[in-house]
Amino acid sequence: MIVIEESLCKGCGLCIKNCPAGAVALTDKIARLRSNCSSCGVCLRVCPCGAISRNGTIPEKAVVCRACPVECAIQPGFEGACRRYTNINGTLVRNRELVLANDRAGYAYPEVPDRPLITAVGAGTEYPCCKPAPHIVADTVQDIEVVTVVTEAPLSYSGIKVKIDANMHIGAEGARVLRDGAVIGMVDTEEYGAKMLSIGGANILSGKHGFVAARTIVGLANGERMTLQVEKGSRLEIAVGEQPVIDGVIQEKMRVGCGSATIGMFAAQLSKVVDEAIILDHHVIGLLTEHRAGEEVGMTYSGVVPNGRKSTRGRYFGEQGHGWGGTAITSSAEAVREIDMNLAKAGMRILVTETTGQQAGLLEVQADGAVKEIPLAAEIQAVVDLIADNCEDARVSAVYVGGTGGSARAGVTTYPVKLSQAVHQGEVKLTIGGAPTFILPGGGINFMVDVEKVVPKAFTWVATPATVAPVEYTMTRTTFEKIGGHTAAIKPVAAVKKDA
Repeated sequence: MIVIEESLCKGCGLCIKNCPAGAVALTDKIARLRSNCSSCGVCLRVCPCGAISRNGTIPEKAVVCRACPVECAIQPGFEGACRRYTNINGTLVRNRELVLANDRAGYAYPEVPDRPLITAVGAGTEYPCCKPAPHIVADTVQDIEVVTVVTEAPLSYSGIKVKIDANMHIGAEGARVLRDGAVIGMVDTEEYGAKMLSIGGANILSGKHGFVAARTIVGLANGERMTLQVEKGSRLEIAVGEQPVIDGVIQEKMRVGCGSATIGMFAAQLSKVVDEAIILDHHVIGLLTEHRAGEEVGMTYSGVVPNGRKSTRGRYFGEQGHGWGGTAITSSAEAVREIDMNLAKAGMRILVTETTGQQAGLLEVQADGAVKEIPLAAEIQAVVDLIADNCEDARVSAVYVGGTGGSARAGVTTYPVKLSQAVHQGEVKLTIGGAPTFILPGGGINFMVDVEKVVPKAFTWVATPATVAPVEYTMTRTTFEKIGGHTAAIKPVAAVKKDA
């Protein structure tokens, strides 16, 4: 359970601000625990005074939750830190019943086809906004008259999100991304097993480097190879659908999971060939014997302390770098900070590898607590290979992001807001170059589309600067009429296909 040493507490209140359960209160400028404390340890980790610790005991009648690595000790009548489970008479009960169906997912208009009657690639643009779109076509689909409106729309509000599968550190989040010295975007927050770049956006497109940004967005969306530089970071050579090259090194594998997840997936196999395993990862380093998965396969803590900052049981935060697993560690021996020889034994074997299994080393514990690297036995290499075989090939992917306004809406209807509303309600399906989109909630028509699903070479740019995207709106004729569509401009799709 959590204990506060009152003589060390400075009353800063950080524990109160960070406690997810509201279980800490300030009395007489001293932090004190309330009865609903679940021992999640958040207060311990944020306390700058070292006033908070664990004493290794569990409160009477508390139930230890095993739903995640935090392992809250939930007291009767209270919830754990995540607020998902309540201790009811000694049993942890999920606070929400199982939901069997989603009635909000937007399936209300199944009569609208998923694909447009024609794409807008090559359609051209009618400017200014008062003109109907270049092509408004109709056809009968499953006994329902359907209309598709297409235009190649210049979008000032546009950009591209680039996903780079790689463990290697490329630069700080928020760092500027440059092309030929011009600022065109920034490093975004990381996603699972990937670095993210945000390129373009209205402010950059309208800035002094807007032309470079527009060319970069279009080039990436069309599958061209680009060389970019992260400020105070890495040189990137990227093309959608290909392996990324970071600082001249080809990235071959995407991690199977973080270090903790890798331990969880392969604990059974690891436990049969080594006494301990450290899985290096710049987010979470996994330690086999301390991890819950190690316990599940019959292992007890070895006394090994990995080179990382402890998070929860068997899980340590790594330091980002160009070493193993995207950490700053460059050899197997560096992965071990110390060994408690009261628990460890001489001759114990420690496997050190990455979440991709690309690099691995085997350490043997010496009598004085030092480690010595020894050859990797065949049966151990087989487990490392198993981890590697479960990793996907690293690649670059991208999502084009845009907002359709102006001619992209007025070319459809004389009442543009009705089009926006119909898109959000699912009555109108927006596609880009024939590819499905995700519509962001809220006002306007902001969308995202996987560029690899769009017709090849579908994007271009104009020197305003803005990027040009092929936009299609598909709906029933009834909806088209209801939103004030340009019905006089409708042509049979067969006639347009004949002309094309």
